[in-house]
Amino acid sequence: MSITVHAQRSAEPKIINIVNFIRDIEPRDNNITKDVLYETVVNQIKLMKQYHLGGTFLLQYDALIDKRYQELLKTLSPDEFEIGAWWELPQPLIEKAGIRWRGKYAWDWHSDIGFSVGYTPAERQKIIDVYFADFKQIFGYYPKSIASWVIDAHSLNYMYDKYKIVASANCKDQVGTDGFTLWGGYWNQAYYPSRVNAYMPAQHAEKQLPVPVFRMLGSDPIRQYADGSTVTTLEPVYTHAGGNEEWINWFFQSFANDPSLGYNYTQTGQENSFTWNAMKKGLELQLPIIARLREQGKVRVETISQSGEWFKKTYKVTPATTVTVSKDLGDSDKKTVWYNSRFYRTNLLWGNGELRITDIHLFNETVPDKYLKDVTTINQSFFYTLPLVDGFQWGKRGQPEGFRLMMNNNGDEIPVKGGNPIFTNVNKTTARASWPVGNGSFEIDMNEKAITITAKKNPANDWFLDLYVAKGAESAFRSITGNSALYEFDGHAYRLTTAQGTIEKTTNGSLYRIRPKAQRIVLTLTDQQ
Repeated sequence: MSITVHAQRSAEPKIINIVNFIRDIEPRDNNITKDVLYETVVNQIKLMKQYHLGGTFLLQYDALIDKRYQELLKTLSPDEFEIGAWWELPQPLIEKAGIRWRGKYAWDWHSDIGFSVGYTPAERQKIIDVYFADFKQIFGYYPKSIASWVIDAHSLNYMYDKYKIVASANCKDQVGTDGFTLWGGYWNQAYYPSRVNAYMPAQHAEKQLPVPVFRMLGSDPIRQYADGSTVTTLEPVYTHAGGNEEWINWFFQSFANDPSLGYNYTQTGQENSFTWNAMKKGLELQLPIIARLREQGKVRVETISQSGEWFKKTYKVTPATTVTVSKDLGDSDKKTVWYNSRFYRTNLLWGNGELRITDIHLFNETVPDKYLKDVTTINQSFFYTLPLVDGFQWGKRGQPEGFRLMMNNNGDEIPVKGGNPIFTNVNKTTARASWPVGNGSFEIDMNEKAITITAKKNPANDWFLDLYVAKGAESAFRSITGNSALYEFDGHAYRLTTAQGTIEKTTNGSLYRIRPKAQRIVLTLTDQQ
């Protein structure tokens, strides 16, 4: 398909972080010894240096206090490499903080033991103080970057307020993988979190924690959502994704060349627990591509803190961004755009000539995360936003549901069918998907607080949006009142309203319908003004 290229494309940076985090113990496999873990890091460094690529190494506390890692990492040039903290909490750190260790092993990966959400806010502060003090004693400064699968808001606030961290990172969106659910957040890219919710983007500067949180692992914009409980990412150990040459070439082609609003971001690398033998092929495929793209001026390769400092200089609040795919992998005809702002996220997915809005989640800075004051007592943790459309959770695996763009054809309600969408940027906060249908088109504008769908030159007669979920799926939708669809999730009530168009009940199996007015639908997408 053709892509409209704007003159400002070059001003939209494509940023890559290479992030490897380090553990000194792996109790899940007796063959993964301390030497195997160490040699993995040695080989990662060797390969990165071979291609003159810098990056970030994040130390779990057991690795931080191991002199071999200290000596190895101190040899790295601070102009190219960054040493930061990986926020999983092993036995020596917990005990040095004066807290009883409850784990089965010296490193226990369960949410209630190995992560901050398993400890009280007062305990978290003690743990942070120990880590930061020892890090400074070893390296002479406090870490600027802190990452983990999940970090609670209280911990991030304390790390920033006391130690002035620059950037953080958390896991990609997923449901249940390894006990961690993060679902509905700012998709990929980076955001300023609410002071009371590390996963929820803030709407106002005075309510945000001024530490950008980057999303880890380099998610496939199509499959990682549709198969949200699996892993389809740049992680080099996965032979269907980050360890697969065809997938890698496709991913970086799309990343570097497809349009993006604001900037585009991805993160690669791997924890040493997977061992060098498992990640070697994937990294040896990825790193020369990254180096070549950098030489061509198409990407920037930075440490997490460098990206964090750029983000803070560039954005006072969480920006509007997009991730687009104009040509899918292999024979698939799917195309997609993810749009994020500080008020909501959405996903538009095309396949078989049809459009589906598979995702809309609202953000509200006043909704606290579950662990702001409480702890998890189970081997799971949950971070959510507010779903209006949740294609994965309310659909079937591999078949996201959502709003279908439909039309009335001689009494039959059928999907609208069209050609290939074209993705462009209207301005710094608005992205457009132009979808040719018949002799006309649907112009879909996504801005910070709304989605506008406009039919031009009569692309379809009597068109509308119907919200579908899979049979038996439990959604957050509750009822229609006036011109609003009412929702409730986790005890919080919210709504979808239209600034143009009408919302009505249906009898065809969908949850509700939105009809246009004067060939236009405008969805108001704010839960916090």
